[in-house]
Parts: sequence; C-alpha cells; structure tokens
Amino acid sequence: MSPIYLAKRGIRGPFRPGRPPKNTLFRFALARHLGERARLMKTRLFIASALVALITAGCGQKDAASTASAAPSGPRTIEITAGDTMKYSVTAIDASPGEEIKVVLTNNGSQPKEVMGHNWVLLKAGTDIAAFDAAALMAKETDYIPAALAGQILAKIDLLGPRKSGEVDFKVPTVPGEYHFLCTFPAHFQTGMTGVLTVK
Repeated sequence: MSPIYLAKRGIRGPFRPGRPPKNTLFRFALARHLGERARLMKTRLFIASALVALITAGCGQKDAASTASAAPSGPRTIEITAGDTMKYSVTAIDASPGEEIKVVLTNNGSQPKEVMGHNWVLLKAGTDIAAFDAAALMAKETDYIPAALAGQILAKIDLLGPRKSGEVDFKVPTVPGEYHFLCTFPAHFQTGMTGVLTVK
C-alpha cells in the first residue's frame, strides 16, 4: 500500500520501504483493504464457478437429449403367461393403428407339451374364431395351426412346452377394430384361452 494512498485517507507517519508503520490506524486500513480484496476475489471466483457449472450442465443436457433422440424406440412389449389352468394372463390389449408390438408368451406350467402346450395366434378382423379353432383341432402335425387358414393369421407364437418362452414382433393393423387371439391347442379355446387386441 503506497504512502500516497495512506496519506489520502489521513494516515500519516514515517514510511519505510518494505516495512509498514506501527501506526494502529495504518494497520486497520491495511486489514480493511486486504479484506475487501479477498471478498472481491471470492465473488469473482463464485461467478466463474457458476458460469462453468451452467455451461457444463447445458452441454450435458444437450448430449443427453441428442442421445435419447438417436436411440431407437423399438416395439412395445406385452408379456403374457399361460400355465396348467389354460388361461392367458392378459386377455385384452389396446393398441394404436400401425403401432409396433412385441408379444412374449411364457408357458409357466409343468405339464408336457404334448399334454398342455400353449401358443398365441392373432387373427384378422372378421375371422370366425370358432371355425378357425375347429380346423386347428385337426392339424396336430403342424402344432395345431391349420395350413389352409394361414392367410387368416396376423401373427403367431409357436406351441411351447413347460417353462419355455416365445415371441413375435408385428405391426398393428391400421384399421380400427377388434382382432381376436387364441390358443389353438385342443380344448383350450373352449375353456376361455382367448383374448382381444383392440385397435383404436
């Protein structure tokens, strides 16, 4: 702190270079000056840190947003289980026209496939589901999928044995309406192993 600076503030005394005077008023002024400089430096450091944090956060959000938009959405997955009670865990599915869906069927039963196999067959709108099931009873060699009526099937999961899973990806029809699905293993449709995919 220069003698001129101190003189302007009424602090007088013999000043020696490199050695501050022993004046109490001088010491007070010096301490006050150093305190102001420390506060100013802290304020500048805080502002700089805040700016760095804002810039970093902005970049992170931009990167996260671009990563999320770049990631493929993929089909919506619907998991269905079926067991020895001959019932689907899900019997009603709502979907939007043209939506992509993945159905995963798991047979969590304990009976052999030949006795209690399960499949999942989605039929076109307007298909006579009872007639389709009757034809399936006669198609044991093709796991109860009637070849003559294959054109009525929109999507299917093949016959599964105990503790096996299968899946199918498909695009929902664009025409709103009700699309029935069923298990074509003998007698399963008659016991209520069926459901509806509703497009709206």
